[in-house]
Amino acid sequence: SNAITGDFYYNSSTGQFKAVNTGGAPIGSWSSGGNMNRTATARWSAGTQTAQIASGGGYSPGGRLNEAELYDGTSWTEVADLNEARSNEAGAGSGTPAAALTYGGNHPGFSTSTESWNGSAWTEVNDLSQGRRGLYGIGTSTATLAYAGQSGPGSTYSVNTESWNGSSWTETNNLNTGRAGGSGAGTVYTAALAVGGYAPTNAVVEQWDGSSWTEVGDLNSGRGSMGSRAGTATSAIVAGGNSPGTTRMANTEFWNGTSWTEVADLAVARYGAAGQGGTSSAGMAYGGNNPSDTEITSTEEFTAADFLIKTVTTS
Repeated sequence: SNAITGDFYYNSSTGQFKAVNTGGAPIGSWSSGGNMNRTATARWSAGTQTAQIASGGGYSPGGRLNEAELYDGTSWTEVADLNEARSNEAGAGSGTPAAALTYGGNHPGFSTSTESWNGSAWTEVNDLSQGRRGLYGIGTSTATLAYAGQSGPGSTYSVNTESWNGSSWTETNNLNTGRAGGSGAGTVYTAALAVGGYAPTNAVVEQWDGSSWTEVGDLNSGRGSMGSRAGTATSAIVAGGNSPGTTRMANTEFWNGTSWTEVADLAVARYGAAGQGGTSSAGMAYGGNNPSDTEITSTEEFTAADFLIKTVTTS
C-alpha cells in the first residue's frame, strides 16, 4: 500500500528482487462477469463497472428490444422497459443507473426519441433535432453531448452535434468527418472523443473541447460497432467491433491523450457489444455478436491496477 513507482525490493529469504512499475490501463486484462438475461446486439449502456444499466438492442432476424437490465458488479436484473423499442446502441446514452438518458436509434428508421430514466421508470422527453441511429453520446442525464450517426439511407453519415441541458437539445458545432456505429468516450459533455465507426476512414478519431472538434491520432485497427468504451477524453479504452474483411474483433486499444496502444484482447471477439465504464482502468463489454454469428449474453470486465509488482530475475 506504500509502494512508489520505481521502488526496488530484495527478499533475503528467497533471494528475489521485486520492482514497482507504473500500472493502469496499458497493462490491464479482461475477466468474466455475470451473464445478461437477454441476448442482444448494439444495446445502449451507461454507468460504471459495478453499477451499469443497459437497454434496447437488436436480435436476429431484425428485431428490436425495449427491455432494460441493471448490473451490480456481479449479476444482471431486469427492470422497467423502454417506451420505444430500439437498436443500434439504442442510439447512445449518458448517465448512471439512477439517472440516465437514451436517445435516437433504429426504431426502425432514424429515431429522434429521447427517454429519461429516474431509477425506476422511463419517461419520454424532448426529441433530438435530427433522427439518427448508431450515434455516439457521453455525459450525464442533465448535460449530454450526442453526435454523428446514420441519418439516412446507405452511407448518409451525420456530422451533427447536439447538446442536452436537462430539458432540450441544441445544435452546436459539427464533426469534421461524418460517421456512425463507432464509440464516444468521455464523462463530461465538454470533453469527448469520437472514435472510429463506419466512415470513409474507420480509424479516424476526433476530440471535442467544449466548442469544436479536432482530428487527433487514429486507431491502430479501424473498426465500427464497438460499443464497449470507458474513460475520459485523455485516458480511454475501446474494445471489440468489426472492420472490412474482419467480421469480429477482440482488439482493445488504450488512448493516453496523444496516441493509441493495443492492449489485452477480449476473451470473446464480438461486435455490437455494449459497456460504458467510468475509467479506462475499469471497463466492460457485454452482449454482441460472436465469430459464429451468434448473439451472446457473456460479460467481460477490464481491470488495471494502479501499480504492477514484478519479480526481477537474472539471466
